[in-house]
Amino acid sequence: MANTALLALCSTGVFTGLAVEAGAGVCHATPIYAGHSWQEATFRLDVAGSTLSRYLRELLVSGCPDLREQALPRKAITQLKKRCCYVSLDFESDLRNPARHRPASFLMDNGCSIHLRSERFRCPEPIFQPGLVGQTEPGLPVLAFRALHKMPTTLRTRLANTVVLAGGSTLFPGFPERLALELEALCQRQGNTALRPRLVAKPKRGIAVWTGGSMVASLHSFKRSWMTRSMYQECGPRLVYEVFN
Repeated sequence: MANTALLALCSTGVFTGLAVEAGAGVCHATPIYAGHSWQEATFRLDVAGSTLSRYLRELLVSGCPDLREQALPRKAITQLKKRCCYVSLDFESDLRNPARHRPASFLMDNGCSIHLRSERFRCPEPIFQPGLVGQTEPGLPVLAFRALHKMPTTLRTRLANTVVLAGGSTLFPGFPERLALELEALCQRQGNTALRPRLVAKPKRGIAVWTGGSMVASLHSFKRSWMTRSMYQECGPRLVYEVFN
């Protein structure tokens, strides 16, 4: 049993920082200090990879009425999202100016060819603007800022120096740059001019939690956290709390 935000930090070799996770089902911004997470400063966004896949399907069908929804299986949508979509650094300007769209084509397994224009950067945008998919909560940059601001002032700079990205939905091209821009702009607007967030975006951050878990499990000290079947049978459920607390 381990906190995914802590494991994400462990994958980069640190135990203090802000973990910004965006996976398949949910996004989190979690401050970690000296290996301990601050639950009261953790914020959640129920918009993530599966939401973006559904949104991309809707965009494609609305843009091409002749493209039947059943001709877009989930696997194909996921591949399309991963291979073709990217995060815009200036969403509103890109949306208004068709000349800035970067067309792309995707050949599906059934031989059908799908052409994308603005859908490429509109797909990941709900992570930054959840209102696009009917959610009322703010976007991930705002939640990351709130997580930092919720921490004691003496710790904010240290946490901001290590903002670790984790999860497959952070792999969109342009995602780290957009998050860094918005997070720094929020700090400036709110008067935290000395706060300069530094993002850590490893190439394999999609499996950062698994990587961190494997690193922790390889530590010699981790053996103290093992609980065998025979131990459980002897002591019962109370052993779970004794070991993992």
